Amino acid sequence: MFNPIMARPRHQQTLAAPLVFVGIGLHSGVRATMRMRPADADHGISLVRRDLPRAEGGFTLDWRHVVDTTLSTTLGNDFGHTVGTVEHLLSALSGLGVDNVGIELDGPEVPIMDGSALPFVEAMSNIGVRTLDVPCEVIQVRRPVRLQQGASWAELLPDNTQRITISIDFNLHDIGLQTFCLEVTPASYQHEIAPARTFGFAEQVMHLRQRGLALGGSIKNAILLHEGRVKNQEGLRFHDEFVRHKVLDVIGDLSLAGIPVIGHYRGNRPGHRLNAELVKLLMQDRSACVRGAPQQGVDPNRQPNLEFASSNDATTRVLPLERNLKT
Repeated sequence: MFNPIMARPRHQQTLAAPLVFVGIGLHSGVRATMRMRPADADHGISLVRRDLPRAEGGFTLDWRHVVDTTLSTTLGNDFGHTVGTVEHLLSALSGLGVDNVGIELDGPEVPIMDGSALPFVEAMSNIGVRTLDVPCEVIQVRRPVRLQQGASWAELLPDNTQRITISIDFNLHDIGLQTFCLEVTPASYQHEIAPARTFGFAEQVMHLRQRGLALGGSIKNAILLHEGRVKNQEGLRFHDEFVRHKVLDVIGDLSLAGIPVIGHYRGNRPGHRLNAELVKLLMQDRSACVRGAPQQGVDPNRQPNLEFASSNDATTRVLPLERNLKT
């Protein structure tokens, strides 16, 4: 049974048994095998690329090692190697409260599977988890941190649980304005977020592939829109699957803090760069968060406000605009 990601004490968890996944990389198009094994307390989430020389294949999965956020989150190591599209796997681990896992990968990118986190979540749910005899620490947001980039913004506010509120707005028939708010627990993650797939636009495919992106993308692992309409024959899994997938991405990107972040993430049209920079801002501001055992102290009944808040006690930074691809 998975323990909730809430600001109350719990013990660290790992997988109850090894798992193996085989699939294609969304952007590289490279087929890869990924093995996940149980790990001891305080091991954290580690990843080794077995296709590289032994001394060069290790990766630290944290915010300090983000090297690219173009349509996915890519991490690098001291030898100049990278591992791509880590966010869906990290989202699944974080969403289910799995703290310690050793990952082995024989390619440059985590398999995209069906474009969601559901294959990872179903496999982990089938084998279950093992509770370890060491308490789990968390990073508790104590003071707001905020980032703005044009019309996009994201912030982390104090809260007693891990909560996500996101709004997106695409001027397309099958997306439009969508808003979703979720208190992240293993149950809510598994049923409300994990099945939501990534999405892309037919009008961009040629351009992306010329840039070496989306080489493994297809309607088998993404929602494809053409002229604003969903082209997948099976349709959508949720009427608001697009914003739910944004929540999935945020949970994965926030996990790069290294341990669970207890706070309320709010964002409008966020992307991987905004998420990565927000985690960086939080971790570099010692007054904005505290690491340790979970603590209470925030009214859990207050209602979210979708407007970008401003107050004198917040750490706020503005990011420069850049050419933005829609996903």
